[in-house]
Amino acid sequence: MGKVHGSLARAGKVKSQTPKVEPQEKKKKVTGRAKKRIIYNRRFVNITAQVGAGGKRRMNPNPEGKSG
Repeated sequence: MGKVHGSLARAGKVKSQTPKVEPQEKKKKVTGRAKKRIIYNRRFVNITAQVGAGGKRRMNPNPEGKSG
């Protein structure tokens, strides 16, 4: 068996010292189709100003198969 680093008497010391903070209420996350829509808009629609010289970001920029 391997050696234990430090005594087990101190296990969980930091967690027990940390002050308890009540979890804040958060807005529910979108799921399914709505999430895909947000991700698509974030990646491909709003990106046009940031990409600059490269033009628009495409779904599959280098498709295999049809290459001339």
